[in-house]
Amino acid sequence: MAQPRLLLHLTEEQREIQRVARDFARDEIAPYSVQWDRDRHFERSLVGKMGALGFLGMLIPPEYDGLGLDTGTYLIALEEIATVDAAVSILMGVHNSLPTQMILKWGTEAQKKRFLAPMARGEMLGAFALSEPESGSDAASLRTQAVRDGDDWVITGTKSWVSHGNEADVIIVMARTDSPGDRKGAKGIGAFIVTPDLPGFSVGKKEDKMGMRASPTVSLNFDGMRVPADRALGDVHRGFVYALQSLDNGRLGIAAQSIGIARAAFEYSLRYAGERRQFGTMIRDFEAIQFKLADMSTRVTAARALLHATAAAKDRGESITQFSSMSKLFASETAMWVTTQAVQIFGGYGYITDFPVERLFRDAKVTEIYEGTSEIQRLVVARELYATT
Repeated sequence: MAQPRLLLHLTEEQREIQRVARDFARDEIAPYSVQWDRDRHFERSLVGKMGALGFLGMLIPPEYDGLGLDTGTYLIALEEIATVDAAVSILMGVHNSLPTQMILKWGTEAQKKRFLAPMARGEMLGAFALSEPESGSDAASLRTQAVRDGDDWVITGTKSWVSHGNEADVIIVMARTDSPGDRKGAKGIGAFIVTPDLPGFSVGKKEDKMGMRASPTVSLNFDGMRVPADRALGDVHRGFVYALQSLDNGRLGIAAQSIGIARAAFEYSLRYAGERRQFGTMIRDFEAIQFKLADMSTRVTAARALLHATAAAKDRGESITQFSSMSKLFASETAMWVTTQAVQIFGGYGYITDFPVERLFRDAKVTEIYEGTSEIQRLVVARELYATT
């Protein structure tokens, strides 16, 4: 089947990166993705392999061993990985958008030299810990506490829903730096660079999820964990502000991941409709199926266009808070809608694990939930609308 038209003008460099990502996904991921999903298996060797190709340092400058590429190029590569296995794309998306970018933007030169280069090379995998058992959409209400004690910060608390937190070598942890008796809301939260070798760190429950099963999601426990003071990022009371700005980048990654899921579901459906026969003809000849395929293709193309327009605005230095939320909202709901239609086109076969759209359907749902639910994205968009009036 012909590759999808992107409605984008790609440079030769972008086409080459897209080809490398597509070939890597085909050779190193596709043969194993079904089994990884069934076994809830995280394939650690992919970290080094993706690092060697530059996929874990795409947005990191060359002085820290990264590729220093633009956002659009990164998203093109991420979509290719997600089209084959969305769970693997979490590894790439989280690492590139949150821990590395927070260190790059607010870290000291010593922090950048210590962490960014090995992260770009795939020698260290990054994760991000914000949510807690009682703090999800209301992230500023987090309770994990950091108290300064001499040359250390002592952190106590629990984080939930941390993607590959049990596999990460570097974790950006958000913790309160204000006093329990004098809470300052979002202005009393710091960001800390944590490594699992620190005393007091432990991994808690590994969640048994509906989808994205090859990407582990765990809780992390901090029992008086002592973090050297030089691991704090920037202003120790502005970590939440840093996190919100970085989530703009993260939401672009979720959008690209969602587009990959939807694209895969559409391509499988297009192929199946040209093979499956009912009532003496291929089902692609039925108007009901044609309309589904047309709507699926249109939504995938529209989601990609919105995403890359937002990426271009980001690279121009413009604020993208509104548009990153739009992109994440539209792309994730596109993924859920398209995979639902794919299951319908496959009929009973779409409901069994022998066919790929069942896994795509399961994987799609979480894109409407993590890094800000669809409801939160609508709130962000609405607030930005009022801010511009």
